[in-house]
Amino acid sequence: MKTYLADSKGFYGQFGGTFIPDILKPCIDELQEKYLEILNDPEFQEEYYSLLKDYVGRPSPLYLSKHLSQKCGCKIYLKREDLNHTGAHKINNTIGQILLAKRLSKTKIIAETGAGQHGVATATVCALMGMDCHIYMGKLDVERQHVNVQRMEMLGATVHPATSGSMTLKDAVDEAIAAWAKNPSEIYYLIGSTVGPHPYPDMVSRLQSIISKEIKQQLEEKEGRDYPDYLIACIGGGSNASGTVYHFVDDLRANIIFAEAGGKGVETGETAASISAGKEGILHGFKTLVMYDENGEIKEPYSISAGLDYPGIGPLPAHLAAEKRALVLAINDDEALKAAFELTEKEGIIPALESAHALAVLDRVTFKPEDVVVVTLSGRGDKDINTYLAERKRFI
Repeated sequence: MKTYLADSKGFYGQFGGTFIPDILKPCIDELQEKYLEILNDPEFQEEYYSLLKDYVGRPSPLYLSKHLSQKCGCKIYLKREDLNHTGAHKINNTIGQILLAKRLSKTKIIAETGAGQHGVATATVCALMGMDCHIYMGKLDVERQHVNVQRMEMLGATVHPATSGSMTLKDAVDEAIAAWAKNPSEIYYLIGSTVGPHPYPDMVSRLQSIISKEIKQQLEEKEGRDYPDYLIACIGGGSNASGTVYHFVDDLRANIIFAEAGGKGVETGETAASISAGKEGILHGFKTLVMYDENGEIKEPYSISAGLDYPGIGPLPAHLAAEKRALVLAINDDEALKAAFELTEKEGIIPALESAHALAVLDRVTFKPEDVVVVTLSGRGDKDINTYLAERKRFI
C-alpha cells in the first residue's frame, strides 16, 4: 500500500534525506542507526508515555467549540495542545528526545527556537533531567518573545541571541548547527520541528504523533468513528502539523489543510509561505521547498508569528502538498489576528499566533453540515500578548 510517510533513507517523495558536512556525519550516522531501536524499546516507551501522562498532562482535550461550530455550520473540535505543560505541543518532542539523548550518553543539549515555545520545552526537560542546556534564538525573536526568554533563563538555560541575517529562526538554526559542529561527540542537538537531516523529521513526527493517536481515540468516543472529515494545522517547520496528521496521512477519508504564514501577502514578498512561494533546494541538511531571492540567496522570511517565519518547510508537509494530499492556504497576518481575537472573545481561549493561522482557515473553507473538523491549537497566546494588545484596536 502506498504511504506518504518517510522511507528508510528519510525521503518523503523527493523531499528530505541527509545533506550534511562531514564533521556531523558520525552523529547523524549514530542517530540513524539507533533512533528506531531506542524509540521502540519497551522501557523507553514506558518512561515516555508515563511522563506524557503525569508530567505533560496528556491526553490533551478535544474540545467541541460551540461558537465555531455554529458559525461554520458543522462540528468544529479544537485539539487543545495549548493545555500541555509549557503551553504548547513542543514538549511532546522534547520529552522523547531528552530520553534518547541520555541513552546516547550525551552531556550537553543545544536547541533552536523561534517563538520560544520549543526553547522553553527544551529548557524544561533539561531541568527535569539535569542536563546542560543552550538555546539559540534570533535576536529579533529574543526581543518580541521576551517572556519566553525569561522562562528559559529561570529554568537554567543559557540563551544565545543569533545576530546574523534577519536575526530570526533560520539564523538561530544556522548558529546552533555551527555550535554542534564544534563538539559533536558530547552535544545532542534537540531539533524542535520536522526539519533537518534524516532522522530528525521522521523522529519528531513519530514523537508528535501522540496528537493524531489521541484524536483517533477521542473521535471514536465522541463521534463513534476514529477519523475526521478535515484536519487543520498551521505549518512553520511542521512539527504540530506532522503530529496532527501522522495517523491519518494514508486514510483518504480525512482531508488535510495546512495554514502557512502568508505574512503581508505572498505577492508582496513579505511572507513565510514557503510552499506557495518556494522552490526545491537544500536547507539545514535536507531537501525541501525554500524561498529564494532574485540572486538565488535564501530569502529572509516574514511573519507576525515568530514560530512560523522559517524560509523552508518540513519534508512531510512539502510532500503532502506536492502530492495534492494536503491543501495549503497562505494565511495573512490580519486574517490570523482576526481569528485570534474571535476565539478569545467568543470562547475565552487566547491562542498562540501560530495557532491563529490554523483557525483562520475556517473563514476560507465551506463545510457540509455533517462534517467533523479538527483544528489543532498548537500553543497558547501568553507569549503573544504584547502583539495582541498592540493590534487589538484594529479588530475590536
